[in-house]
Amino acid sequence: MYPNLSLYINGQFVEGRGESSQEVRNPSNNEVLGTLPKANEEDLELALQAAERAFQSWKLEPAIGRSEILRKVANLIRERAEQTGRILTLEQGKPIREAFGEVMSCAEHAEWHAEECRRIYGRVIPSRNPDVQQIALKEPIGVCVAFSPWNFPFSQAFRKVVAAIGAGCTIILKGSSDTPASVLLMAQMFHDAGLPKGVFNVVSGDSAMISDYLIKSPVVRKISFTGSTPVGRGLASLAGAYMKGCTMELGGHAPVIICDDADIDKAVSDLVGFKFRNAGQICICPTRFFVQRTIYAEFVARFSDKAKEIKVGCGSEELTMMGPLAQSRRVQEMASFVDDACQKGGTLVTGGFAMPGDGNFYPPTVIKDVPEDARFMHEEPFGPIAGFMAFDEIPEVLERANRLPFGLAAYAYTSSVSRAHSITNGLEAGMVSVNHIGLALAETPFGGIKESGYGREGGSETFDGYLVTKFVTQMN
Repeated sequence: MYPNLSLYINGQFVEGRGESSQEVRNPSNNEVLGTLPKANEEDLELALQAAERAFQSWKLEPAIGRSEILRKVANLIRERAEQTGRILTLEQGKPIREAFGEVMSCAEHAEWHAEECRRIYGRVIPSRNPDVQQIALKEPIGVCVAFSPWNFPFSQAFRKVVAAIGAGCTIILKGSSDTPASVLLMAQMFHDAGLPKGVFNVVSGDSAMISDYLIKSPVVRKISFTGSTPVGRGLASLAGAYMKGCTMELGGHAPVIICDDADIDKAVSDLVGFKFRNAGQICICPTRFFVQRTIYAEFVARFSDKAKEIKVGCGSEELTMMGPLAQSRRVQEMASFVDDACQKGGTLVTGGFAMPGDGNFYPPTVIKDVPEDARFMHEEPFGPIAGFMAFDEIPEVLERANRLPFGLAAYAYTSSVSRAHSITNGLEAGMVSVNHIGLALAETPFGGIKESGYGREGGSETFDGYLVTKFVTQMN
């Protein structure tokens, strides 16, 4: 079932010229799924040449033509969603229903970008001289390079690809070496939809070598990256040295504030489901739980009881509610977070120990009374660990929630309009969701502030980073 792995350059699936390769493993049992070829500099140069050549014609493609391609891709996503989801589960580990949902969400993103690319407008600027016409035009920025992560291997890459292609740019995508089949299935969809060769290219291999070579190339004008803050800093620094535009969607450590007037049933149901989705390997999932002291004990108990009900297992099994961590090293990382928090005064409520078997399984874990000096309170765990702390007043909790340099997502539960207003105004985050989980929709902007990055994907802002403004003034 797992496909043969390759590169996709200039409209062809090719083996690549690199002499090395990498094994891809199933995180549920660590069995080898396939072998991924590693691109060398010659492969990268071919991709650059293909993207540059294709840009000369694609930038002239009318918006309605770009829109038609994206609509065809949306249809292909729906037709192939089950097969794509099963392969995604094999290489990433998440439950099949989550994988299917991830793939299907991209059909909406394709259609959203198909609609919005027909509305990339310039404007006429009133002139001081009646004989002068002044126009601001929006034009595609050029060849783009995108780097996408393993936690949502289809959807995170897809957002970058449709934004670039919809804007009239060409793109070279480097997906995660842990989950390479997902992006190749995506490339096949664009190929079958009739996208001209060279508009979309996929390379794989050594991340450091590939990013260095592509970003330094004079052909490339735009970089988009989703991943950790340390890696993002390095790529942004390199891009800045060469005056390349960037969109950076980096790490988070999302606070959630639960007030004593919240609907506890709804809050517990929402937050347990979202916290342990994809085994907590989500940059916007809640991690730091601040609960008002009068309901603290009850909320922690109810949250923990519901977390214990989650069935952990192989993602392809129908009853599985949470799959494995994506890499074996992440299991030890979770144990390190838990041990540190408990040694410094936190109390383990549930979970906290690696599960037996060959896969990378770690159970839903809850720690209460996590001290401020615990590693958990400073670093994003990126796994199935929820840390709880009590608070008394809104100004106090806002200060604690904003203490870290991250600012991606934040959440709050309260029945008070006044409290909700204070919290949403006070939280330092690019996205805030109150009384529900409402982020990452096609029509809404996605992105962070502070060290969580800059630029937005989705919403009416989706093309901003892929367009440049040209001012034209002409005297008759």
